[in-house]
Amino acid sequence: MKKALIILSSALLLSTVSCKKSEGGNKNVLKSDSSGAVLADNGKIDSTIQYKTDVNGKKYIKTDYVYKAIDGSLAKVVFNYEEKTMSVRSNNKTFILNQVESTGNKTIYEKMEMKATVKGDSLILDQGNNIVELVKTKI
Repeated sequence: MKKALIILSSALLLSTVSCKKSEGGNKNVLKSDSSGAVLADNGKIDSTIQYKTDVNGKKYIKTDYVYKAIDGSLAKVVFNYEEKTMSVRSNNKTFILNQVESTGNKTIYEKMEMKATVKGDSLILDQGNNIVELVKTKI
């Protein structure tokens, strides 16, 4: 009986000493920036980028939208923010443009004679003397 009492009391003493909580947390864990925001050329968050989130909470920075021109024609536009490209698909033709400038509320893409300016929900394609204005749809 005396041995059992000594073992029980020593077990209680060890459990109270070893289970002491620390308020500071684990000091070896590094905090990471979870915002994952893409920055414009001026160092501010690029407001032209709208993220999608998967079921695990990971943000996508490759998004696709359908834009509609004034004449009613549709174009699928895919923004790949990791590669800094934009592809425009209309009438079974795809044009891939590279990002050349970003100010946070306006982004400009160019390739050869084609230029695209994205600002908010509008997209302006400029190809020489042909200018096409497009607006993001809710399709």
